[in-house]
Amino acid sequence: MKKFLISTLLLAIWAGHAESLPDSIAMIVGDKKVSVAEFLFSAEKNGETNLTDKKNLESFVQLFGNFKLKVADAEAQGLDQTQAFKDELDKYKAELLSSYLSDKEAEEAVVAQEYTRMGELLDLSHILFFLPEQTVSKDTVAVYQRALEVYNRIQRGEDLESVGKELMKEDPKHVGYEHVRAFGPMKTVKAFEDKVYGMADGALSMPFRTKLGFHIVKLHRRIPNPGRREVAHILIPFKQDSVVRSDEETHQLAESLYQQIQQGADFGKLARQYSADKASAQKDGRLPVFGLGEMVQDFERVAFALQDTGEVSAPFRTPFGYHIVKLLQKLDVPALSDVQKRWHRQMAQGEWNFALYKGFDDRLKQEYHYTFYPEAYAELQALCDDYFPTDKAFWEKAEPLNKTLARIDTVDFKQNEFAAYIVRCPFSVKTYSGDFMQEVYDLFVREILTNMERKNLPKKHPEYELLLNEYRDGILLFNISNDKIWNKPMAEQKALEEAWIQELRAKYPVKVNWKALEKAVK
Repeated sequence: MKKFLISTLLLAIWAGHAESLPDSIAMIVGDKKVSVAEFLFSAEKNGETNLTDKKNLESFVQLFGNFKLKVADAEAQGLDQTQAFKDELDKYKAELLSSYLSDKEAEEAVVAQEYTRMGELLDLSHILFFLPEQTVSKDTVAVYQRALEVYNRIQRGEDLESVGKELMKEDPKHVGYEHVRAFGPMKTVKAFEDKVYGMADGALSMPFRTKLGFHIVKLHRRIPNPGRREVAHILIPFKQDSVVRSDEETHQLAESLYQQIQQGADFGKLARQYSADKASAQKDGRLPVFGLGEMVQDFERVAFALQDTGEVSAPFRTPFGYHIVKLLQKLDVPALSDVQKRWHRQMAQGEWNFALYKGFDDRLKQEYHYTFYPEAYAELQALCDDYFPTDKAFWEKAEPLNKTLARIDTVDFKQNEFAAYIVRCPFSVKTYSGDFMQEVYDLFVREILTNMERKNLPKKHPEYELLLNEYRDGILLFNISNDKIWNKPMAEQKALEEAWIQELRAKYPVKVNWKALEKAVK
């Protein structure tokens, strides 16, 4: 009898003229309609899986109705109009949109694939023939020919290092040379990294272009990545303040400190007292963790030769003076989880982003039936032989071109539409005209596809708007509950909650569409 009376009372309180509501509406709270989809979504999120049971259904209707009453009260008080509320909701909306307008799994796979290169470091030398910041096809011919001549000299037996240093000395504005002892992933432009990691040991590359210019690379060897080291050191310099020491005097002072350490003297105390590296001396000689290629070669060779924690090297010479090094710990290559977020942020910028987002781009191209017209693109490409895409002359030549460049979801996009996009959004890090236009074109297509996907989100992913509305209502519930209940003494909160609910039921009529709900949960 008691159960019957409670159910009858609930139906009486929340019934109204619900019989006139369509099956898509679960209830009306105040003057706001709540969909059956939202009701069921909330029930599932709250773990209510058996709504076919009448008692469970009635219980959740009451719980959900009370929640909506509080939201209605928050709206009546204007809490949804505050700047803080709008900022928080906008932030969540951006994060939610990002989760739909991306392919996180594909992005993680790209980062993981890049991480496989961490297993080895490359010892290489290269000569770089610089290109101007904005280069069209005709500007590259002379630079490439010069690079090719140098390549042929090296192929005939000349030493790359000698040739590179000679050219850099003669023409430092146009030629550079560098020996990189330990090149690793994510250190420079993608085109360079992809090329050198694809080379065989001992190979010499033909001249190849990056945004920096034309490179000739000699890959000396691959080195298994030994991980990282943390060491402390004492530096005895050849010159300290006004004191200038000979090599022998410097070595003797370092040797005397080494003997003290061997006899049990405290390494950190001696570092604080004698080391000329003041930054590390204050930390008992401790240096930041480092890997190969991050310190001078002589220092690295000794540091990586130490095997046991606490082991101390004999004094050794570098251009800075004599060092004594103590091994503090040997560390492995950073784990994927250690570099994943940083690398993802790095890849999201510049030329790396096209590899990072390729999975998402390709999926949308397929879903929206992307068609590319290469003949129309070739006409624009031909303009790059003489004009950089951001030049006014390029736009003047491209504006009359009206052939279809791409078709996306039955919509044709013309050559001059893309040319106008270049004027509006000239975003590329490439310095060669053809590469620049290709990157901007890829961004042009991505923007069209992303806008189409954003427009279709509610249809393709009905839960998107439900999630957004859930978060919106959650902010309002938290803010008003905090004001009405949660900032009050714990002992008073239950009574305050009950009184507040009674007040809300009197202020905001609730009409429940029981027929629609019972039908929906069958």
